[in-house]
Formats: sequence, structure tokens, C-alpha cells
Amino acid sequence: MDLVSPHPFWLLKNGLPHEYPSLQEDVRCEVLVLGAGISGALIAHTLVKAGWNVVVVDKRDVAGGSTSASTALLQYEIDTHLVDLIRRMGKRDAQRAYRACHDSIDTIERLAGEVGAKCAFRRKDSAYLATKHSEIRLLQQECAARREAGIAVDFLDEKEIGARFSFSRPAALISSQAAELDAHRLTHVLLADAVTRGARVFDRTIVTHLEPGRRGVRLKTDTGQLIHATHVVMATGYESQAFLPQRIVRLKSTFALASEAVHRFPGWWKRCLLWETARPYLYLRTAAGGRILVGGEDVPFRNPTERDRLIQSKTARLATRFHRLFPEIPLRVDYRWAGTFGETKDGLAYIGCIRQMPRCHFALGFGGNGITYSAVAAAIIRQTLAGRRHPDAHLFGFDR
Repeated sequence: MDLVSPHPFWLLKNGLPHEYPSLQEDVRCEVLVLGAGISGALIAHTLVKAGWNVVVVDKRDVAGGSTSASTALLQYEIDTHLVDLIRRMGKRDAQRAYRACHDSIDTIERLAGEVGAKCAFRRKDSAYLATKHSEIRLLQQECAARREAGIAVDFLDEKEIGARFSFSRPAALISSQAAELDAHRLTHVLLADAVTRGARVFDRTIVTHLEPGRRGVRLKTDTGQLIHATHVVMATGYESQAFLPQRIVRLKSTFALASEAVHRFPGWWKRCLLWETARPYLYLRTAAGGRILVGGEDVPFRNPTERDRLIQSKTARLATRFHRLFPEIPLRVDYRWAGTFGETKDGLAYIGCIRQMPRCHFALGFGGNGITYSAVAAAIIRQTLAGRRHPDAHLFGFDR
């Protein structure tokens, strides 16, 4: 299945920073990471640093799937409000889930610095905007819940928003724990660094058969090569659903655009990340060189053809919505694309194993903050493989 439309911005911007061969011979490894997007890269890099013999395989080019289409607003917020998550799973666990995502942004920043990809990560403030006056109380409650969880956040009223921005909203939450990321570039740099540490990476390699067992996992490619792994990590996003006995994700299509470079941003306070309480929500960020990225207009996914047919009309609507917010900022669209992502019932990732597939570990970072979930998954899986239980593992398990 096509995860993205043919021309996502990051592929055009970055090209192929590193090239990898397809698998041409049988291999053995301790850990096979299936999927070479940002999730697979974060996990593979974490595990090879911990001393594991790691092989990474992807049926596309490295970072050629959902990672290439991500607008990569790096935020700790889960698509389910903290106040709602508390009602679902209790205060302690809900707070831990939010804190795990919050702290993962620091982890990603540290990793980007370690591997020489600091330019791919930029700290930003984030503004979460109420779309209706009836949501003021919700944001006040959410602000209080986050502060109780130890997360710094500010509440702005309508007057304070008007002093900072060129638009009016009833209320907003401002968080300093956010960033803009070039996830495509970071994926390539992480995997290149992992290779220098002993990892092996193969793209354009299609796994057609997976046979888990008590002592290991046997996989076969479409060209007949065999992979024998002690453990497998599934980092293939919603495509992993094919291996799961229950349906855990709803598929959505999302649309995005990238503008020509802009040199002035009147009415856009600190060029912060922007998103809103409306569902589906509009989301905005800038990128290096002054481009503006706008995304949203999500619809249920049907098929790639139907999704791509909507790109022109959906991105035109995104541009119109941007102009309503920032009438003095010129926005000329350079690139338009679409991608497919998944949502879960509670907004949480699925990380861990299922009984039917021994030695197979899933890292499924669904939702609007999938990249932060990927960093959380890397930490949990590293602990699991070492024979220790991560204190947050139960939050994201399949049996929750």
C-alpha cells in the first residue's frame, strides 16, 4: 500500500543522503528491525549502542514511507487530553504517559546532537488554540492537570492571544517543550551512525514470510533470502496490523503543503508551533530557510487513489485557513502532498509483544505524536531485550 503521495516535501528537499543495498544473501542477527523510518532508526540506533547485533530491513528506500510525509511537529501532547486520559486510566498512569512523551523530546534532541544532526532539530514553543468559547473551561482544566503532572504550561486568555498573534482565539495553552524536526534527515543520520557501530541496513527488501518460534524468528524475502533473528522489532506503522489478531487502529489521510521561503512573519509570535482543539485539527510550523508547513484536513482513509485525488482541494483549503490566521504573511505553495496515519482508541501507542508472536516486539507509534512515541518505544524495547521491565511498559501494552 502507498503510504504517501508521490512527492512529499522531505524527499525532494533531502534526496537520498545515504544509499543502502537490498538483501542478497542469508543473514543472522540478534535483532531484526523491520522498518527503516524514524521509528526503526531510533530503535536500531538505541539497540546497537547497547551492544546488540542489529539488522534493519525496509521494503522501500530508507525513510521513504510515512517519515517522508511527516510534518514533524515534535510535541509531547497526546491526541487525548490529559484530563480525559486520567478518566480512562487513572491519574498516575495518565501522568506517566504524558511525562514519557514530554521527556522523549529531550532524548531526541540529545540523539540529534550525538550523531551530528543538530540542524535537524530546533526547539520551539507550541500554542494549542481553543476554537470555541465553550472550550475555555476545558483548557483551564487541562492546564491545571498538566501542571499537577509536573509539566510547565501557560494559559492565555483572548486578550493575551491578541497581543501576541494576528488572530483572536478564546484561549490557548503555551508549552516550551516542543520542537521542529526534519525526521527524514534524522532517520538517515541515525542509521548511518548505527552502521559505523556495526548495524547492517538493507532497503528495497520485501519480507514475505515471518515465522516466530521459541528460540528465534525466521523470515524470508520475496527473492528467497532467509533472515534468522533472535528477536524481531516491528516498526512498520499501521502496516503491522496484518500481523495482529485484533484491529487496533483507524486509518486517516492527512494533507500538507510547504510554501516558498518567507522572510517576515508578522503576527506569528516566535514562529511557534500551532495546533487547535478542533478535530481534525489544523497544524502549522516553519522549516529551515523560512518555509511554512501547514497540515490537516484529515479524512478517513479509503485508498491511495482517493486520497491523492483530494490533495489539490484540501491543500487549497489549508492555504485559505492560513491566510485567515496571518493575512500579512505571504504564502505561495511550492509543494503539496498527502500521507496516511493511524489513530488508536485512547491516543496511546502500542509497544510490546503479543502472545501469538513470541520474540516479536511491536513499536506502533500511532497518532499525532508518533515520533515521540518512537523514542519511548526504543527505551522500552531496549529494557525488554535486556530482561528488565520498563516502568512505563504497561501504559502502552496490548492488554491495557
